[in-house]
Amino acid sequence: MSTGPATPERSAEQIETQAVRRALTSAPRPPRASALAATLAFAWRGMLKVKHVPEQLLDVTITPVMFVLMFTYLFGGAIAGSTGEYRDYILPGILVMSVLFTTVYSGISINTDLTKGVVHRFRSLPIWRPAPLVGALLGDTMRYLLAGLVIIVLGLILGFRPGAGPLGVIAALALVIIFSFGLSWVFTTLGLLLRSPNAVMNAGFMAIFPLTFLSNVFVEPETLPSGLEAFVEINPISILATASRGLMEGNAEASDILIVLAVAAALTAIFAPITTRLYRTR
Repeated sequence: MSTGPATPERSAEQIETQAVRRALTSAPRPPRASALAATLAFAWRGMLKVKHVPEQLLDVTITPVMFVLMFTYLFGGAIAGSTGEYRDYILPGILVMSVLFTTVYSGISINTDLTKGVVHRFRSLPIWRPAPLVGALLGDTMRYLLAGLVIIVLGLILGFRPGAGPLGVIAALALVIIFSFGLSWVFTTLGLLLRSPNAVMNAGFMAIFPLTFLSNVFVEPETLPSGLEAFVEINPISILATASRGLMEGNAEASDILIVLAVAAALTAIFAPITTRLYRTR
């Protein structure tokens, strides 16, 4: 059976297809993105998530504000004798708490990408393999910064005046962000192990809540039973809160700062390879 002549539409499609193929084969391949460029691209993607879904920051901005106001004006007089004195004590602790709570969302984000199949697309890209992970965590630092700034601005409105001035506040916030970056690797590992974002959120907050409340964020360890006091003293969150208070007041102990940095480095050294391996195999 003979076929009729090709239609003009069919001929136009063939011409276009051949033109595209010639362009693809003759044009030079674009250069491969460097590790830095790929990481920054994924960091920008993480920040765009906050822009498009700002509701995800409600838990780490509104809740800490409620904690500051409630504890300062309801319990401050009973705990510290005056609301002003307790405000100065609790504010650096709430700064630590609010930023650390934000790290749970690093695990939720990576689990969401995994369950929706986005991770499989990233694996097919000709980029540095850890770029999606490192970039996502760098983008999350903007969440940490925002959560910290909310507490600092609230404290200034309530009359908090740090003895070390702006430089002390910046140093305290930087220390908290560094520690949070190390802690976020723990939750990315959790995000790659659990099956759903809700499971990651529940497990993450179940872990971070007790550690935060069993610290010196809200009360002095001396007021606690001896066994509990011993745990609070060695709790890294307590040491971070103490270092943040010291930096804001200008009397920080170098040992506290070094311990915080060492713990952050240890968490990164342990959980970053685990996260990377799980990211490649899940």
